[in-house]
Amino acid sequence: MPFFPKPEAGTWTENWPELGTAPVNYNDSVDPEHWLLEQQAIFKKTWLQMGRVELLPKKGSYVTRELPSAGPGTSLIIVKDTDNVVRAFYNLCRHRGNKLVWNDYPGEEVSGVCRQFTCKYHAWRYSLKGDLTFVQQEGEFFDLDKNQYGLVPVRCEVWEGFIFVNLDDNAVPLEEYLGEFGQGLKGYPYHEMTEHYSYRSEINANWKLFIDAFTEFYHAPILHMKQAEREEAEKLAKFGFEALAYDIKGDHSMVSSWGGMSPPKDLNMVKPIERILHSGLFGPWDRPDIDGIKPEELPPAINPGRHKSWGTDSFEFFPNFTLLFWAPGWYLTYNYWPTAVDKHIFEADLYFVPPKNLRERLSQELAAVTFKEYAFQDANTLEATQTQIGTRVVTDFPLCDQEILLRHLHMTAHQYVDRFKAERNGTAAATATNGKDRANV
Repeated sequence: MPFFPKPEAGTWTENWPELGTAPVNYNDSVDPEHWLLEQQAIFKKTWLQMGRVELLPKKGSYVTRELPSAGPGTSLIIVKDTDNVVRAFYNLCRHRGNKLVWNDYPGEEVSGVCRQFTCKYHAWRYSLKGDLTFVQQEGEFFDLDKNQYGLVPVRCEVWEGFIFVNLDDNAVPLEEYLGEFGQGLKGYPYHEMTEHYSYRSEINANWKLFIDAFTEFYHAPILHMKQAEREEAEKLAKFGFEALAYDIKGDHSMVSSWGGMSPPKDLNMVKPIERILHSGLFGPWDRPDIDGIKPEELPPAINPGRHKSWGTDSFEFFPNFTLLFWAPGWYLTYNYWPTAVDKHIFEADLYFVPPKNLRERLSQELAAVTFKEYAFQDANTLEATQTQIGTRVVTDFPLCDQEILLRHLHMTAHQYVDRFKAERNGTAAATATNGKDRANV
């Protein structure tokens, strides 16, 4: 799987001249009207990752997902049906529009196991395949054909155990959408890593700003200085941090970096608790005994340059799904769900091979807690960023060569919005023309 290496005397950015080198305008992160366009143009048109198949362990298992990113009130049911097929439906009863699956609070996501879905309001029932199977006092209705009133389906496909949905019935198939990166990541032992830790938090910043933070390491030696031992922190601050590789494939991108101490060459580089538990930000040092994680076994998209010092790869699948691999043999995902122009829900999920003893359990917990501390530092900085770019005192900001994926993200998001506006304007023009034609008949 080819990727672009950095020229010896050049830059990463010159590999993608269409991105340019001019300052980037950040109005797309503060303009409420632009955010509403993103809802329609991006989050109703692209494949969105909902979680792992392990959320649905048996027939009848279901979860609900709230998707305000695709419009207020948007709610989905994701279920494993009687044929073990994962399906998705709008969480809406076809009788009077009541939310179908919820517990005490309609806005909360729920999960469980059932044989059918029954509406709380008038007891209409639906099978796990979405068919309307029972109508209370059916004889009171007029020519009601139950075959016409099943749950409204949503495109749902599974890739390597990850469940995706798309609200656009005309969208390309998921594997085509994921493209070369998706093909190049097949075969990683995701199914072996079922020990799961998750975090969820509302962030007072535009969704793209958090992705910006995780697609460059320019900030790492400064923002995260206190997380490293003093000597190591001073060294990083003096010389900076340079990633091993960047790559862009269509709407998606990746960055590959060194690191992933397993174990570190010098134990004085890490804190005492990390030495005791053999773990830290990069995960447990003791690699799990499974196939598929040795350097020579990794899928071709991971560590594409096959660098000996490789430690982590971060893949950004547009619009809001990050898949990040660590050399010691674990991975994590991020999702960013915008709720307003200056707010989003950040979800992080960490996946490990199930521990065999207490030491392994504690080493995983330390990795999860350490990750959370780093993420909080990033989130805090982003909220400060949002307050200032919101003033629009400055709208254009210079980006360095290491921030190439930021350029790509904002350009890609703009392209979706621009295409949507062009299609909408074309439809409006066609409607107006047809109206004139009818008036002239």
